[in-house]
Order: sequence, then structure tokens, then C-alpha cells
Amino acid sequence: MAKEKYKKLALSLLFDAMGMVTFVIPMIGEFGDVVWAPLAAYLMTRMYKGNVGKAAGFVTFVEEALPGFDVIPTFTIMWLYTYVFKKEKVKDIIDAEIS
Repeated sequence: MAKEKYKKLALSLLFDAMGMVTFVIPMIGEFGDVVWAPLAAYLMTRMYKGNVGKAAGFVTFVEEALPGFDVIPTFTIMWLYTYVFKKEKVKDIIDAEIS
């Protein structure tokens, strides 16, 4: 679990850096966003399953497609949400023997 957790962090940092490159390079940025936005959304849905991943994919697509928002590290924010801030619901299991 820990290896996968930090592998996702490394990928998140890499993907956020790739998204920011399109913001930094003039003239290529606009075209890069057209290519990167759907790819980033797809990658987000593959990294995080379920409805949370789908919602994050949508947010990532919008963030990458809109000009000027490339500096928001959506992959890293999603990693923080998943592994730092999200509270797992713990089910209490009670073993009781009935005699």
C-alpha cells in the first residue's frame, strides 16, 4: 500500500509539472492544453477509481482547458485529498459469542 501511495505521489507531481509546462512555453501552451486537457482527465480517472476519480477527471479537464489555470496542481491536490485529508469510515466489528 505504501509503495503505491508514493508512486501515485510521484506520478501526480510529474503530471502537474507536465501541465505547467504548457503554461510556461509561449505559443505552444494553447495547443498543448488542447492535447493535455483530455489526456490529463483520462489519467486522473485511471489513477483514482469510482465517482471521486470521475469528478476529479472532470475538474482536471476544465482546469487544464481554461487558460491561466495551469498552475493549479490538481493531481497533487487529489493525492492529498485521498491520502491525507480523506477520513475512511471504520466499521466496528464486534465478536460476540452467544451461549
